[in-house]
Amino acid sequence: MEKKSTMANRLLELERQLLEDDDEEEQISISGSVVTNCEWRDAIQKLISSPSTATATNQHSMSSSPTNSSSSSSGSSFSITQSTPSPSRQMLLDTATAISEGDHYTAASNLAILKRAANQRGDPDQRLTAIMIEALVSRLNPRDPMITLPITDICSSEHHSALHMLYESSPCFKLGFIAANFAILESTKDHTKIHILDFDVGQGGQLASFINAVSERQSLRSPRSPPISVKITAVSDISLPFFPHTAAGERHLCTVGDRLATLAKHLGVGFRFNIVKRKIHELDRETLGCEAGEALAVNLAFLISRVADESVSPANPRDELLRQVKSLKPTVVTLVEQEINGNTAPFATRFAEACSHYGALLESLDATSNRESTGRAGIEACLARKAANSIAHEGPDRVERCEVYGKWRARMGMAGFQTLPVGPTVIEPLKLRLASLRNNPGFTLKEEAGRLGCGWMGRVLTVASAWR
Repeated sequence: MEKKSTMANRLLELERQLLEDDDEEEQISISGSVVTNCEWRDAIQKLISSPSTATATNQHSMSSSPTNSSSSSSGSSFSITQSTPSPSRQMLLDTATAISEGDHYTAASNLAILKRAANQRGDPDQRLTAIMIEALVSRLNPRDPMITLPITDICSSEHHSALHMLYESSPCFKLGFIAANFAILESTKDHTKIHILDFDVGQGGQLASFINAVSERQSLRSPRSPPISVKITAVSDISLPFFPHTAAGERHLCTVGDRLATLAKHLGVGFRFNIVKRKIHELDRETLGCEAGEALAVNLAFLISRVADESVSPANPRDELLRQVKSLKPTVVTLVEQEINGNTAPFATRFAEACSHYGALLESLDATSNRESTGRAGIEACLARKAANSIAHEGPDRVERCEVYGKWRARMGMAGFQTLPVGPTVIEPLKLRLASLRNNPGFTLKEEAGRLGCGWMGRVLTVASAWR
């Protein structure tokens, strides 16, 4: 009993050290980003001196190259080869393994050490460590409101604004949106009436880009050709937990619609914007105002991964949405998602995937934005909320449920969709945009088997595809 009491007291002390503010640690310089293996090993021995202590940290080693289900299921070369993880990254993986095995003592010991390597204003590895520490602490203390982020944080207007900044700052996200737009343009090239169904218009950035592209197409047409018109239907489904279904949320949709209408008028593009408040199963062509002769395009950019699936609800809203979209008989459906095996994978695997994905994303942000900017701080706070929700929560409270392309392909196939090839009219403009990023050789763009992957240093971060 005395030994258990001593261990419990030591655990509480370690958690206290982890959570308290330490002004000295806040002064860690960017150059001091890595604690050496010897220092870490010595620190572990000092913190864990009892011979009955749980297994040493390094015995819980995880692979530095988590299996990419997308590549393994398709046999493609989308798989990646990662270098040996840094000491902090490896300890993060070991800590997740300890938590998954119920070894909270080792987890808390590791977290106390990791705090020394974390710095929200440091290099990408330090920033990732800070983000993942928060997520793991939330996992260890799921019922503590002072530690665990509530689901409302990831559904707030602040979070959505930060997401918009991420989409604008990261070429991987921006190119995903642009790929979806070009896929819609290619599929509707023989139509003069284009109807876009969108479940998350956000700040309207993707749709504004689409209206500009339509204007460019129209300028290249014969003066005798009929003008191209665009109708956008924004769906507000109160059953989806991640949208602010409030008066403010409705006003936001109206504001976005007004901005898009002003842009379309300036560019000479016929335009209509409608808001439909319906649940997924209530959607049909009549409810959506579909008209004869118009091409219906359904935009599912960074949406489906936040809809619950069969592992959360027997109703399986994720597949229900896809089947309902198929029943609308669209000309094209665009799907853009982050490439993470983060839905039904075991916790430790899910954590390793998140580390790899968000680590690469943080590195890529260094190539396009200033570390010290206010916008960058907002973006990284957004990433921290996404990571914490994916890692710390289970059941309905876990909104972030990304999957790899191989699983999306299976879901789309079961819903009756077939993939559309990604042609040169989509790929070439994206290559030009990527080439315009001077001094940023780390970004990659690859088309394979109907999907377009954008990534950083070999790690695919987002995948865009088109379906019919």
